[in-house]
Amino acid sequence: MPLVSRNPTDGALIQVFEPWDTADIVATLERSVRAFREWRETPFEQRAASMRRLASLLREGREEHAVLMAREMGKPVTQGLAEADKCAWVCEYYADHAQRFLAPEHAESDGRTAYVRFDPLGPLLAVMPWNFPFWQVFRCAVPAVMAGNTVLLKHASNVTLCALRIEELFRAAGFPEDVFRTLVIESAHVEAVIAYPAVAAVTLTGSGPAGRAVARTAGEALKKTVLELGGSDPFIVLDDADTEAAAKTAAVARCINSGQSCIAAKRFIVTPGAADTFLPLFFEAMQTLRLGDPMDPATDIGPLAREDLLEELDAQVRNTLAQGASLLLCGHRLPARGFFYSPAVLDGVRPGMPAYAEELFGPVASVIRAGDEDEAVAIANDTPFGLGASVWTRDAVRGEAMAARIEAGSVFVNGMVKSDPRLPFGGVKMSGYGRELGAFGIREFVNIKTVWVA
Repeated sequence: MPLVSRNPTDGALIQVFEPWDTADIVATLERSVRAFREWRETPFEQRAASMRRLASLLREGREEHAVLMAREMGKPVTQGLAEADKCAWVCEYYADHAQRFLAPEHAESDGRTAYVRFDPLGPLLAVMPWNFPFWQVFRCAVPAVMAGNTVLLKHASNVTLCALRIEELFRAAGFPEDVFRTLVIESAHVEAVIAYPAVAAVTLTGSGPAGRAVARTAGEALKKTVLELGGSDPFIVLDDADTEAAAKTAAVARCINSGQSCIAAKRFIVTPGAADTFLPLFFEAMQTLRLGDPMDPATDIGPLAREDLLEELDAQVRNTLAQGASLLLCGHRLPARGFFYSPAVLDGVRPGMPAYAEELFGPVASVIRAGDEDEAVAIANDTPFGLGASVWTRDAVRGEAMAARIEAGSVFVNGMVKSDPRLPFGGVKMSGYGRELGAFGIREFVNIKTVWVA
């Protein structure tokens, strides 16, 4: 089946791609293996030089990259510029730190000497989503490549142009041709690629069902996986919070990338002492966000990436309202062309409702009222997901104590959850396992090898 790139602003067809046949796939996998054998021997200094050139190319072409993201998945162009800049940052970060993160470590033993090496594994398959079409790829590929691995990208089919652009950038930066390759394939071919003997490991960012399918196939082949899956992040506002700062951040945290982010705040848990001041300010902040053409620099919220995603979100909202929730800010599908959904705030969300238990991938906020701090923690943890969380309180000690009780891969006190090249990123429970970024991320796809000498 062809891969279709479509503009979500108006639904217009951009381009159709014929997927590769088996011979093309196998040939590319074999070239990746040959490239790995040479790349693993390339000195860190040379790897870093190419990575810094890649950062420069990302910054030089940031406007072009942002426009491509806006055309292909509807990302507001100002957010696309920031995404290109962040990709450049992760390139420079690992160019500066990879060698130190992977330096051999001395270990005590009964031998004359013993140490631990961190050697690359081989070709890595990266199965990536559409919502951050550049950042998701660079977040996993840059540390893997700096560690000496090669990368095979299977991107979401609706952002194939972004996938091909990223391959062009790696090549233009001076990386050997097959160190990074984009596979123009259907999802149905992923299982065969994972099982291919030369593929050493797999990383996936995506949905729970996709994560289970990849883990099952990789497990049968005994191959390492890292999974970053969905999230239903709590945003907890305690009675002593700076509610004005919390409300302004909450609106951005809910609607960043048009609400299509795994680590976007989704469940807004408020205690009695905060509700009366926070909620009107949050409502006001959500109203000020501008919905419109992603090519317009003034736009805060663009369209959803695909029509099926729009229909799913609309059904979740309608079913939640049918079960007794109320609307503080009316959200609905817009009748004009394109895949637009107006921002919404749902109040009175309770267990059993879709907006309580499910991930809402769009500009819709769920307000859940807690009786006290302990109940707020219980609600925060009452989800199958565990990706990120945000706690708002003027008492930093109180916030840190609460962070220790929350089941999530990261907790931000008085700040919006975000990924940062310097910090490990990932989740627990049904949000996946393994980590990206930081020193932990680059060590996910290496052979942690003990060397003992008598």
